[in-house]
Amino acid sequence: MKNILFISVAFFLCVSFSSKPIRAVSDEEKITLLLDNWHKAAAKADATNYFGAMTEDSFYIGTDATEHWNKSEFQAFAKPYFDKGTAWDFKPLERHIYISKDKKTAWFDELLDTWMKVCRGSGVLIKVGNEWKIQHYVLSMTIPNDVTSDAIKIKSPLENPLIEKLKSK
Repeated sequence: MKNILFISVAFFLCVSFSSKPIRAVSDEEKITLLLDNWHKAAAKADATNYFGAMTEDSFYIGTDATEHWNKSEFQAFAKPYFDKGTAWDFKPLERHIYISKDKKTAWFDELLDTWMKVCRGSGVLIKVGNEWKIQHYVLSMTIPNDVTSDAIKIKSPLENPLIEKLKSK
């Protein structure tokens, strides 16, 4: 019995002194993980985790000028995509994260590899308890400067009526 007690105490002491100290995870690491998992949830059509990463009063702004949705509107829009078993697969290429001095708000921008080629995502996160949540997200297609005039020619017939409608409000 003494041998078992001695071995147990020795093992405990060895493990206690030889293990590395536990390092706290930074807010930037938490946000990176949240955003990476958010994009992965869309690729796997995991609506629970995808929409669970967003605050209840969140907004999602898509690439089309008419896409400005609160969370429930965005869920309704996205439902057919998630129901198919795959929504969209956006892979981060680059990301910049900024955190307020009071550590309750963060904002970010990211370049994404998507089926639309390079897109830019940007957004605002807030801390809810000890957890970061997406409150506002904007997805934009990028247009290389050298082809802007070509893009304008394509967009003009579609967006001119929208511009007029918005101006008349």
